[in-house]
Amino acid sequence: MTWQPEVDEIERRKQLAYQLGGQERVERHQSQGKLTIRDRIEALVDAGSFRERGVLAGRAEYEGDELKSFIPSNYVMGLATLDGRRVVVGGDDFTVRGGAADGAVGGKSGHAERMAREMRLPMVRLVDGTGGGGSVRTIDNIGRTYVPGSSWEGITSMMAEVPVIAAAMGSVAGIGAARVAASHFSVIIRGTGQVFTAGPPVVERGIGVKVEKEELGGAQIHARKSGVCDNEAEDEADAFRQIRAFLSYLPDNTWRLPERGPVQDAPDRRDEELLSVIPRDRRRPHNARRLLEHIFDRGSLFEVGRYFGRAVITMLGRLDGYPVAILANDPMAVGGSLDADGSIKMAKFVDLADTFNLPVVNLVDQPGFMIGIAAEEAGTIKWGVRAMAAVNQATVPWASVIIRRAYGVAGAAHQNQDRWNYRIAWPSGDWGSLPIEGGVQAAYRRDIEAAEDPDAYRAELEAKFNAMRSPFRTAEAFNIEEIVDPRDTRPLLVAWTHDAYRVLETHPLGPKYRGMRP
Repeated sequence: MTWQPEVDEIERRKQLAYQLGGQERVERHQSQGKLTIRDRIEALVDAGSFRERGVLAGRAEYEGDELKSFIPSNYVMGLATLDGRRVVVGGDDFTVRGGAADGAVGGKSGHAERMAREMRLPMVRLVDGTGGGGSVRTIDNIGRTYVPGSSWEGITSMMAEVPVIAAAMGSVAGIGAARVAASHFSVIIRGTGQVFTAGPPVVERGIGVKVEKEELGGAQIHARKSGVCDNEAEDEADAFRQIRAFLSYLPDNTWRLPERGPVQDAPDRRDEELLSVIPRDRRRPHNARRLLEHIFDRGSLFEVGRYFGRAVITMLGRLDGYPVAILANDPMAVGGSLDADGSIKMAKFVDLADTFNLPVVNLVDQPGFMIGIAAEEAGTIKWGVRAMAAVNQATVPWASVIIRRAYGVAGAAHQNQDRWNYRIAWPSGDWGSLPIEGGVQAAYRRDIEAAEDPDAYRAELEAKFNAMRSPFRTAEAFNIEEIVDPRDTRPLLVAWTHDAYRVLETHPLGPKYRGMRP
C-alpha cells in the first residue's frame, strides 16, 4: 500500500491549474500579444528555476468525494533565480476573473510579499489585474457588503527592506494600481499596459466622462506626465529586460551592499571630448547624457524616469564595476531648472540610493528653481524643499561635480552642506545667488532706471561683475575645494568610489530610520 494515488492526484490537479481560465480565455488573452502568467514568469527568470507555491489553490466543487470542477487561483507566485540571484516573483492571471484580487484565493500575494520580507529577497510583481475589481460580484457571493480594508503596513515596511519592482502588464486598477506605485521601480508596457485608480466604466458612471482605457491611464500618461510609472517598455520582453537591468545595481536587501560587477573599462580613462563638452557661450546647452557616457563605465548606464521631470536626469551606473546612483541636470529641458516634477523625481531617486546603500554622484548644472506663474501653481518650492530634505537626510557617500551652474537655493541643494562631501568643479563652473545677467537688474534696478543711458549702465555693471566671475577667485577663498581638468573626472570619481564602498562597509546596514517613500 503506497500513497501513489494521492501523488497522481497532485499531478492531475496541477494540470487543471495550468489550464488557467480555460482554452478560450487563454487564446483571447494571447491574441492581444500578451503572454500568460506562467509564460511571463518563465520569460523573466532563469530557465527552469521557478518553483511555484500554492499551485493547488483554487475554488473547487465536489460530488461526494470526486472533484467536479476547479477554477485555479488567479495569482501565481513562487521562488526563482534571476541572473543567478534568488527572487520572489508573483503575478496576476487575467484569464481568471480579470486578475481581480478577490479571485486570488487565500491571500497568495500577501504570502509572497511576507516571504520576500522574511527571506530578505527582491520582490517582482507582474501586475495584470483589476485589483479588488470583483468586489460587486463578491457582494453576490457572500450576501453582504463589507468595509474595505487591506494590510498596507507590510507593503510599506517592505519598501525599506528589499527591492520591489512592478510591471503594469495590462489594465491595472484599484489595489493593483497601488501595488504598481508602491515600488522602487515600475515599468508600463506601451499600448497594452494601463494604470488607473478606477477604469473607464467606473469613470463614466461616476463622473459622467466617457474615456478609453489607453487615454485614461496608458504609458503616455503615467511614464511621461504623472510619474506613476518610472519607465515605459516597447513590449513584454523589453519590460523583462529593464527589470533585470534595474535589479542588477541593487543588493538583495538593505542589510547588504551592492555587489561589484565585472570591470570592463579602464579606471584611468581620460576622454578628450570632456575638455570641450561645455560650450563657452553660456547660452548654449550641452548634451548631458553624452557627457555621462564619458565618465561612467561604458555600457553601464540605465536611466530611470527619462520622460517625467525631464530637467533632472536620474541614472544607475558603475564606476570601476561598483554601482552608483547618478544625478544630473539636463539644460535641454526647461534650461535644467528644478521644477515640481523634477523635484518629485529627484526626491524618490535619492531615497532609493539611500535605502540601498548606493553612493551618489551629482553632476551639477543647476540654474535654480523654475520661475513663473505655472511654476508657482505647481508648488515648485514645496516639492523642491522635499527634494532638499531627501538630500539632507541621505547618509550614503556623496560626490558633487559642478560642471557649470550652481545658482540660488536649488543650486545649494547639490549636496548636504552640513556633511563632508567630495566636491570638485570644472573651469566652466559658474555660481552665485543669482546669475549676473538677471541679478544686476534685480539688485540695481533703481540705479539703472535713473541712469542717463540705462542700457549702457547695466552693461557696465555686468562687465564689472563678470570680471569677478572666475571660479579661480572662489577657489582662492576655499569656497570650492578643487578645480580640475574635466578629463580627470573619471579617474578621480573611481578613486572616490573605492573609498565610498570602504566607508559603507563600516555603516550600520538595514532599514533606515524612515522608510523609502514611493
